Amino acid sequence: MSLRRTTPVASALLLAAALLSPPAATAAPPTALAVPDIPVANVQAHLNDLQAIATANGGNRAHGRPGYLASVNHLKAKLDAAGYQTSVQQFTSSGATGYNLIADWPGGDPNDVLMLGGHLDSVTAGPGINDNGSGSAGLLEVALTVARQGLAPSKHIRFGWWGAEELGLVGSTYYVNNLPTTERSRIKAYLNFDMIGSPNAGYFVYSASGQPTGSLLLQQTLQAGFSVPTELTSVGGRSDHAAFARAGIPVGGTFTGAEVTKTSAQAQKWGGTAGVAFDRCYHRSCDTTANIDVTALDRNSDAIAYALWTLAGAGSPPGPRFENPTDVTIPDLSTVESAITVSGVTGNAPSALAVGVDITHTYRGDLVIDLVAPDGSAYRLKNSGNDSADDVVTTYTVNASSEVANGTWKLRVQDVASADTGRINGWSLQF
Repeated sequence: MSLRRTTPVASALLLAAALLSPPAATAAPPTALAVPDIPVANVQAHLNDLQAIATANGGNRAHGRPGYLASVNHLKAKLDAAGYQTSVQQFTSSGATGYNLIADWPGGDPNDVLMLGGHLDSVTAGPGINDNGSGSAGLLEVALTVARQGLAPSKHIRFGWWGAEELGLVGSTYYVNNLPTTERSRIKAYLNFDMIGSPNAGYFVYSASGQPTGSLLLQQTLQAGFSVPTELTSVGGRSDHAAFARAGIPVGGTFTGAEVTKTSAQAQKWGGTAGVAFDRCYHRSCDTTANIDVTALDRNSDAIAYALWTLAGAGSPPGPRFENPTDVTIPDLSTVESAITVSGVTGNAPSALAVGVDITHTYRGDLVIDLVAPDGSAYRLKNSGNDSADDVVTTYTVNASSEVANGTWKLRVQDVASADTGRINGWSLQF
């Protein structure tokens, strides 16, 4: 969790006790599907992995440091293996390259996106296991549970792990600000989980007061996901929900406390020690795996799952996935193609055909990318332009409902300017 926007007033508001029952005139959250129990041992295993990454990389997982990129790659590998469509978004902050990791679960209404996220980076002082390995690990295990259970929600589910939060919410702000208006409008709710295992834990839910319309339902749903009393808190601009709120997207989240001290009333209600900070190792080198309250980690991970299963709705399972992992070199000023043969799919392709693309290139602004249907129709995925970053690792959505699904589909990549080269590492079609 970032301190950059904190003021004395904000600190006072941060953990203001405000026990609240849902107003009688407000509709209750929708009935949940069969919500799974999230095994806290699995969440702890992810924290152990993040600790090992930090230990092997100078003791931290901070922006611009090797431990952060290693954390991104570690999570991405697990999500890829579970069937997520992942992409890594690059940005620059303080002279270093940063990374956001985005993971989409196939299926659901692409115009109705439920997004959950938290920051993955630590401060330079330590490994950041509570802040925010805890939220990152809870989100990861919930995402993997979605895959294990083959959840088929009516909404489209997306997860985000943000970079450079500790430098001022840089990664999440970059993501929201660079979404096309139509894509931004498709995100109907964002839930943020930043510090969910504080050792002297409190149980805080983001207050909907002052947030975009629709946030109250998120607040109430998260409150209902706990078996212990919760308090509402105004997190203000201290974490990654802020960029979404500024864009008018309803937001919510949970938090177990940072540098503010626990009151006697809170200690009586939740246990722990009054007069001591919720997290005495906040932004310090002692924020290790020893700095976690396992009960708080368990309860919050279960609350994440409760919110997702409750808000996502029931839908149809994702269709089959086809991929071509064969490398194809992209020479300078050339056109290359990679083919996927689709069979066994009844009828036409969907209106939200997901095209996963993994291209390494030293100047992606040179590239024009098309999806070519079996009948030869071309669907433009990317135009060339002044796009100075490297690589294209993302998922495009194509309305291919007029195309017969079965047949040979091609990814056509044109290098239209001189001096840079690359390769197609692989690509996929999710029906």
